[in-house]
Amino acid sequence: MTASVGKITREDTIKMDGADPIAHLRERFELPEGDIYLDGNSLGALPLGVMERLEVAVKKEWGQGLIRSWNDADWYPAPQRAGAAIARILGADDDEVIVCDSISVNLFKLLVGALRIRRDRKIIVSEIGNFPTDVYINQEVADLMGCELRCVMPEDVEAAINAAGDNLALVQLTHVHYKTGSIYDMQDITKQAQDLGGLVIWDLAHSAGCLPVQLNGCNADFAVGCGYKYLNGGPGAPAFVFVARRHFEAMDQPLRGWHGHAEPFAFTQEYKPHPTIDQMLTGTASQLATLALETALKVFEDVDMNVLRQKNMALGDLFIALVEQELGGMNFELASPKEAEHRGSQVSLTHEEGYAIMQSVIARGIVGDFRAPDILRFGFAAPYVRYIDIWDSIAQLRDVMETREWDQPKFKERRAVT
Repeated sequence: MTASVGKITREDTIKMDGADPIAHLRERFELPEGDIYLDGNSLGALPLGVMERLEVAVKKEWGQGLIRSWNDADWYPAPQRAGAAIARILGADDDEVIVCDSISVNLFKLLVGALRIRRDRKIIVSEIGNFPTDVYINQEVADLMGCELRCVMPEDVEAAINAAGDNLALVQLTHVHYKTGSIYDMQDITKQAQDLGGLVIWDLAHSAGCLPVQLNGCNADFAVGCGYKYLNGGPGAPAFVFVARRHFEAMDQPLRGWHGHAEPFAFTQEYKPHPTIDQMLTGTASQLATLALETALKVFEDVDMNVLRQKNMALGDLFIALVEQELGGMNFELASPKEAEHRGSQVSLTHEEGYAIMQSVIARGIVGDFRAPDILRFGFAAPYVRYIDIWDSIAQLRDVMETREWDQPKFKERRAVT
């Protein structure tokens, strides 16, 4: 981060934007005028072209083509096409990722399928504080499969893996923590588990689209992720699932729907899994949602993920520096790692009045989010967040604190979605 000697000024951030090699990516999005959007880690912004693609899909392909469009408009292989586009972002081969269902459903498939590969092993290692759906699914699958789920603190994960020894079946972790943004070392943990004969499932919900993940470079076994955060696929966009090709033959996922069959349109009574990544499919794709995600992924076609990563690290560094410069004595604490290489594309702060403070800055057009019990979360989607946005956000946050604007009943009333 380059700034003037001494205090960082707004003019410094204007210069940083002028030197940004990916500043042009902002032009690929529909962004509401007047808002500073720092919640792309929860719901990505709308890429240009998505509305037009859906209009064609609804009016022409569905409205006029009707069922013929499964063939004539090439609807049927959309999950594979979108999966291939995601695979290129994640360092996987095009035929190792497919778009389908949700993280919860895909995680269930992978957990059961992986435990069937390691039938003689009974220990699953995960994290205390992992995203709730991951913990819930882990526990349910452990109960179903007669296994033991051991959830430990992040700093104890490696020790728990070693303690499981030759009874280690699986390690399931979220690569970037949803609250703090802390990053696990994918390569080291994968190798540690595999050296003991275990398998690893990574949740990439807060990695895909913001970090240069190298699944095959890390020899990863399995992964899941969602399409609506940094991939900008829209609210409720379908998720994706990665299975390393070496596991295709042994994978025996439990949700045996007809689209995962080797010959779906043979309509046989006996199930025969597809020999490729298609075996991870279950039922008919949510076609409009899949087409929206496929179109949104065009944003990344010419993007160097390493360059994008350098920007989101710099945005986070700037945010932290400005918090220290401008918000001293206001009882904010940093909940994310200060070192950029250990932090995803977000910075989280804690404050006992965090909910009300976040609602008050949102009312001013600075859109972040809140995670219980006390975390204010700010996401930095590098394709469209600018350095000047960071300055202006901190300035608004400072004013909210100095004026105690947050201390109003309307900002303290909890809404359904925080």
